[in-house]
Amino acid sequence: MKLLSKKAMCNSHGQDSSYFLGWEEYEKNPYDVIRNPKGIIQMESWLTQNPDAAAFKRNGDSIFRELALFQDYHGLPAFKDALVQFMSEIRGNKVSFDSNKLVLTAGATSANETLMFCLADPGDAFLLPIPYYPGFDRDLKWRTGAEIVPIQCTSSNGFRITESALEEAYKEAKRRNLRVKGVLVTNPSNPLGTTLTKKELQLLLTFVSTKQIHLISDEIYSGTVFNSPKFVSVMEVLIENNYMYTDVWDRVHIVYSLSKDLGLPGFRVGAIYSNDDMVVSAATKMSSFGLISSQTQYLLSSLLSDKIFTKNYVSENQKRIKKRHEMLVGGLQQIGIRCLESNAGLFCWVDMRHLLSSNSFNGEMELWKKIVYEVGLNISPGSSCHCTEPGWFRACFANMSEDTLNIAIQRLKAFVDSRDNKDDIQNQQHSNKKKSFSKWVFRLSFNERQRER
Repeated sequence: MKLLSKKAMCNSHGQDSSYFLGWEEYEKNPYDVIRNPKGIIQMESWLTQNPDAAAFKRNGDSIFRELALFQDYHGLPAFKDALVQFMSEIRGNKVSFDSNKLVLTAGATSANETLMFCLADPGDAFLLPIPYYPGFDRDLKWRTGAEIVPIQCTSSNGFRITESALEEAYKEAKRRNLRVKGVLVTNPSNPLGTTLTKKELQLLLTFVSTKQIHLISDEIYSGTVFNSPKFVSVMEVLIENNYMYTDVWDRVHIVYSLSKDLGLPGFRVGAIYSNDDMVVSAATKMSSFGLISSQTQYLLSSLLSDKIFTKNYVSENQKRIKKRHEMLVGGLQQIGIRCLESNAGLFCWVDMRHLLSSNSFNGEMELWKKIVYEVGLNISPGSSCHCTEPGWFRACFANMSEDTLNIAIQRLKAFVDSRDNKDDIQNQQHSNKKKSFSKWVFRLSFNERQRER
């Protein structure tokens, strides 16, 4: 007799993905410049200056009891107001957001899953461009029963979304007898580190309008854009094209979080923004299963209200991300490894196809294991992101110091050099064998001619 549910025993969570296995290996053997220099490398001033907020005080008086005893799943109004203002600022104040249309969740993971529960029934499908964040297999499918159908994007055009790819994905879902409920995109993209163009966003809006389906835009990396083109939110394109007066307006939903733009993943702050009152109502009820603590909301409402701090923080963060990005891309370029051109995010999409022993996913996994276990770098193989082209890898660069990043590049250089040396030796041995064989054939031919004479 089985004592656990099918949900507990199924393997659809995605935790066995090589993406998560790489993190597990890092946790077992983390790099430290002094204590563990051979370990695996992973590719608070405001609080000091604002002690009242950190100590949960208002005008010098403690409000700890008030925060400890009160929890409204609608969220603290001051925090929701501060969050929508920050969202507008990140988008250059080109769009504004209404706090009444915002639902707070315990991180973007919870936000995406809650939207799935609101928009799809078990067996319904969402279309996602590949490669996509491996955690979506968990966030969108595991508990909801929804399905993911890939939108095929390839390196031939920089993994851009095309009309033909959207139509083919829709047809594939129909062939599998799946009802398509929407499209989900990450903008900027995880794992590509690229922003969607206005043309792509307009294409997506036309597509969901024609098919009468939803569009979810996961914009949790919107504040990390460090190069042109600038970030364009789907909300901006909606307004520019006068979708406010159509039913599409209610079928576009935004997911946001403070994990990336403010570097606060441990605070578990996420949000859903929707113009559909029914989605907001249902998602608010579901948020009871994953609330943000009142203490967190109070602290962050004070932080987000400090406009000078947030503006300086985001600006400095973008400068540092750009510098690290240039370090990684430049360092890899020097050892013959190129990256997809990108302008956002905390990672690069790295092309190592030329290092594969075979043009296959077995070859990709073989290379990945060597890089994780022998080189000691935690990178994610493209197959974990459902990329259909073997040899692409996601490498994070923003979660380490410059010195550590340089060491990571040096390790990879040593690995590539050792492979090149082996190839040179093997080629030389092969060449010597060919020369030896040629001499043997010549001698044999010469002797035969001598006998004929």
